[in-house]
Amino acid sequence: MNATSHKTMFDVMKGDFGYTSPMQTPRVVKIIVSSGVGKANKDKKRMDLIVDRLARITGQAPAPRGAKKAIANFKSRKGDIVGYQVTLRGARAAAFLEKLIHIVFPRTKDFRGLKSSSIDEMGNITIGIKEHTVFPETADEDSKDIFGLAVTIATTAKDKKEAESFLRHLGLPLREAK
Repeated sequence: MNATSHKTMFDVMKGDFGYTSPMQTPRVVKIIVSSGVGKANKDKKRMDLIVDRLARITGQAPAPRGAKKAIANFKSRKGDIVGYQVTLRGARAAAFLEKLIHIVFPRTKDFRGLKSSSIDEMGNITIGIKEHTVFPETADEDSKDIFGLAVTIATTAKDKKEAESFLRHLGLPLREAK
């Protein structure tokens, strides 16, 4: 994600996509890490645990996300906190991406690569992680308070094909399409 890797990315991808300038190559804009609180929205202790773990994982304090409307079946009112989100940019995003590729994915149980179908038409990918304990910062905790999180990597790629090529060159372990 620095200038030298941007230049090498241009050299690798210019033949496939007809780039004439290094500025045409896709790059990572931001990484969004989010987690819903589920039934814990009334349990202050569990919500504090989620905030603490997200802060440890990302190195940044998470922002609360409120419900957009009241839903009686879920016993939630408009404005109730239903999740937390962290947006990483620049050096923090680069460090988090390196950690995700080289530490988290190898530690994930039965990991066989990411589906290329999780890349959307605008060139972004969303990855679901079932257990937050695969991150090294949270490996020491109890197994009863496990929550999942979603990681969205937003890129400047123009379409799905360009994004898939870019993410492969970044080192994201994408499965081959069947």
